[in-house]
Amino acid sequence: MNGPRLFLVAGEPSGDQLGAALIAGLRALAPGVEVEGVGGPAMAAEGLASRFPMEELSVMGIAEVLPRLPRLLRRIRETGDAVAAARPDALIGIDSPDFCLRVARRARSLRSDLRVIHYVAPSVWAWRPGRAAKMAKVVDHVLALLPFEPPYMEAAGMTCDFVGHPLATVPRAGPEAIAAVRAELGLAPGQRLLAMLPGSRRGEVRRLGPVFAATFARLRADAPDLAAVIPTVGPVADLAAGMAPEGVRILDPRGMAQGAAEARKRAALAASDAALAASGTVSLELAGQGTPMAIGYKVHPLTAPVARRLLRIDSSTLVNLVTETRAVPEFFQEDCVPEKLAPALARLLDDPAAAAAQRAVGVRAMEILGRGGEPPGLRAARSVLGRLGRETAGGN
Repeated sequence: MNGPRLFLVAGEPSGDQLGAALIAGLRALAPGVEVEGVGGPAMAAEGLASRFPMEELSVMGIAEVLPRLPRLLRRIRETGDAVAAARPDALIGIDSPDFCLRVARRARSLRSDLRVIHYVAPSVWAWRPGRAAKMAKVVDHVLALLPFEPPYMEAAGMTCDFVGHPLATVPRAGPEAIAAVRAELGLAPGQRLLAMLPGSRRGEVRRLGPVFAATFARLRADAPDLAAVIPTVGPVADLAAGMAPEGVRILDPRGMAQGAAEARKRAALAASDAALAASGTVSLELAGQGTPMAIGYKVHPLTAPVARRLLRIDSSTLVNLVTETRAVPEFFQEDCVPEKLAPALARLLDDPAAAAAQRAVGVRAMEILGRGGEPPGLRAARSVLGRLGRETAGGN
């Protein structure tokens, strides 16, 4: 039997990584699979020839999107038309819902029997539940990263499989890597280290950087030997460095190969005794490296009232949500101040039992997300093939 023909669309580096693992899983289970579409270097390494550079889609914010809007709209039309013309067994959109769902809508308008699969469920459990119903108009099946997402997708009329989170497959940094990063940071033997992660977007760093810096200064007043590290991403490296007070080291990834930069970041997190981080998937990164944490976050003051009305949950930290605990302390908006952040971090730094208890919850989160089990890319491939009636080995 010939393998399935699939049209994949990814619009961001994280989606490119998911897509590459999915293609690898598909080739393992269905060696004759044919793939085409849009992706980045990771998907290219798995044999996908992208129809245009994925970087054209990796834009965020009104200031970035508006000048490129005509080209983005043209790419939506072109990609949707290409899907319809290719007549694949399924279109698989990978994250980037603003682009992928519009492509699906365009392709479905030209070919009503097109099967559409979307990889990464929208966070309807947190806010804007109506997005799932809109998504169900063009999507048949969803591949979810989080175990509590399938019921939300199914309630909207789609099928959904939890396939595991890619961060669960990321290894913990070993002793040699930890020793190397401590040496790079110039730490004395036994000197304690705080990781500070104020976000990957400039707006986040501007709002959180001063708060995190003041929190570190408050902690250092009681523990003068405490050091801190900010493992930045390239676009905000200069901004973060400009806000860093005395005692804070910056790990700038610019000029490094992506794999090496990510490995060094993991080592820095694993080397840290505690972390102060923005809300987001970074909580899973920290849990994966065994680093206890406190979460602090602020949105723009004009956004805050709207966010409060839309928010449907009492925690935004994925470690808490996955484990159904509130083990990670969170401080949002008016609570995100040094006077509240510093005592929470001091407890993790000074109380070994408190730190160990949170580490244990982090281990449990990684197990729930798939650590030690079948890789997410393979689980995702099995789910796709099962929905196409081409499953080759067991159910999901």
